[in-house]
Amino acid sequence: MNFLSHFYFERFATNPERIIGGLLPDLLKNADKTFVLKPRQYEDQLLDNPLLEQLYIGWNRHIEVDRLFHNSTYFFHHTHQLKLQIQSSLQGLPIRPSFMAHIALELLLDHILTQQKAVSIDKFYTAMSQVNDEAVRKFLKINQLDDIPKFEKFYHQFIDWKYIYDYAHIEKIAGALFNICKRVWQFEVQEQQRELLTSQLISYLQHHMGDYQEIYHDIHYELVDFK
Repeated sequence: MNFLSHFYFERFATNPERIIGGLLPDLLKNADKTFVLKPRQYEDQLLDNPLLEQLYIGWNRHIEVDRLFHNSTYFFHHTHQLKLQIQSSLQGLPIRPSFMAHIALELLLDHILTQQKAVSIDKFYTAMSQVNDEAVRKFLKINQLDDIPKFEKFYHQFIDWKYIYDYAHIEKIAGALFNICKRVWQFEVQEQQRELLTSQLISYLQHHMGDYQEIYHDIHYELVDFK
């Protein structure tokens, strides 16, 4: 799942560390795809500090949410249908339709959350700004991250960019998808392809995603007893 969907599951947390812990796996991956942490190896140290414990809880819940999502019937159904829906807009591009469909589903779900007022993007960024920086730094140090300054630079740029607000606007999602794909493939996209993808996403959203609550309900149910 993407940033706002992970935030959705932590939106009632009483401290920003729990929220940021739930975002950290994706933030690290975006900062540098080689940043891989294995916090369970350092559990005793992380549980010895209340703020580190909240970061650790959020981290583990993120991993579990992604596991549940990516193994759900909902995910397999919608990524297959989206692949069929959008593949004509990818003709002539090196983008793998299944990859695009995967990311498109996640961004469409984030978009729906904003439209249904299920999450507040303002509160998302407030949590990012209010987290205890020293606690995050200590969490990363314990987990042997080798370039903490690089992550911290990205983290503060991420806050400044404010691009998560774009997910509230369906017409901006196609551009976001192509930008994500450019991290993997080199290509130039034509405006007509962007417009076609936008129309395909709007159509899919309107006709096939009325069941969006199903996946959030199912994951929430599974998280009740998760530790």
